[in-house]
Amino acid sequence: MKIPALLIVSCLAASLLQAEDARHILNQPGKVISQPSLKEALGPEWSVAKGEWKPADGVLTAAEIPDEHHAAVLHLATGPTPLIFECEFRFNGSKIFYIGCDGTKHVGRLVVMPKSAKLCEDSTEVKGKTPSDTLAESAVDLKPDDWQHLLVEYAGDRIIAHLNGLELQAQHPYLATPKTRWWFAVGGAGAQIRNVRISEGQPLADK
Repeated sequence: MKIPALLIVSCLAASLLQAEDARHILNQPGKVISQPSLKEALGPEWSVAKGEWKPADGVLTAAEIPDEHHAAVLHLATGPTPLIFECEFRFNGSKIFYIGCDGTKHVGRLVVMPKSAKLCEDSTEVKGKTPSDTLAESAVDLKPDDWQHLLVEYAGDRIIAHLNGLELQAQHPYLATPKTRWWFAVGGAGAQIRNVRISEGQPLADK
């Protein structure tokens, strides 16, 4: 029996839409907080805390400054809203890539290295003495020159990260700490970021 071509196309479109919807577990996208073109200077919602951050031709290139003895950090003012944080990145010479959030101090973070990815809460963190508490971790195999797709969702006391086809979920009371900002951070030199879109989240009903 032949299946009409229109029906095949309709079914394919529906499956693609379902796959797209499935990416968002905690939130539906709401108001866009920032979606920089990366062809010109970043807007006032962004601020450089450490390192060098250079947008050009649709790509943001980040590098540590050796004399600072600190990862390169770029802050984004968001307030305490639920959030969806999406971008692509590649290591391109760097060794570690972060997306994190702060209240009056660090709250939580996604840590991506070439061979591992993990979600952490920072209530235990004491710089140079006590590390963050790892809530979820998985092995990965990320090539330095390949672009990696990231989607991070935050709502309440939960953070979910989608790295390419991998999903990490974490829940902890400290993650519910009201946020003032989110941030990118890079360890090393040369990391590149593109297709950045950060939106307020509209929480979905808990499944």
